[in-house]
Amino acid sequence: MREIVLDTETTGLDPEAGHRIIEIGCVELENHVPTTRNLQLYLNPDRDIPEDSFRVHGLSFEFLADKPRFSDVAQQFLEFIAEAPLVIHNADFDLKFLNAELARSGLPPIPADRAIDTVKIARQRFPGAQASLDALCRRFEIDLSERSLHGALLDCQLLAAVYLELRGGRQPGLILAEEKGQEASTSELRADRPPRPPRPHSPSQAEQEAHARMLEKLKDPLWSS
Repeated sequence: MREIVLDTETTGLDPEAGHRIIEIGCVELENHVPTTRNLQLYLNPDRDIPEDSFRVHGLSFEFLADKPRFSDVAQQFLEFIAEAPLVIHNADFDLKFLNAELARSGLPPIPADRAIDTVKIARQRFPGAQASLDALCRRFEIDLSERSLHGALLDCQLLAAVYLELRGGRQPGLILAEEKGQEASTSELRADRPPRPPRPHSPSQAEQEAHARMLEKLKDPLWSS
C-alpha cells in the first residue's frame, strides 16, 4: 500500500490573506514504512517573508528568489503523489494552501477525503494529551535533535516515524482493530502450522493409584475436616 507523508512551509497562516507555500516535502511509504523516494521543492512566493514566519522555518526571500514558482512544478508534485493517500499532520491547514496554489495554476483541488490526519489519529489514541509533532516524537522517543527549525522534508521524515507508531509500530498487523472499527484479518495474526492430535487428559490407572498413596501420607488434610 503506497502512501505519501506530506508537509508544507508557508509565508503565513492564511492563503486568502495572500500567503503562499514556500516549501513542499513528501516522503513515500509502502505499508506504512518509508522507502527511499522523497520529494523536496522550494518555491518562490512572489512576496516577502514575514519575520514571524522566518523565525519558524528560516527560509528567506533571498534564498527563495531564484526558486521555481508553484505553477512551474505543479505537475512534478502531482505526478509524485499520484493517487496515494496523503498522511498530513493537521491536514486542513496544508490542503487549504495546496488547493489555493492549485487553483492559481488552473488545476483541480485535492479532495479532503484523501488525507489521513495524524492529529486526529493521535487525539483518538491519546485523549487530552498534546498532539503536536514535537509532543508525539517525545512520546515515541523519536530523535528531535536535528529539528532546530521547521522544515517540510525533515518534518515529513519525523511524521513518517510517528505515523508508523500510531499504526502500531513495526508490527502494524498486531493492532486488533483499525481506525474505522474493522477487525484485523485473523490470517495476519495467526501463523500457519499443522494441526496436532488432541492430547489425552484423563489419568491412567497407575497414576490414580499413585495419587491415592500420596494422599494417605497427608496428616489432617483440609478436605477431611
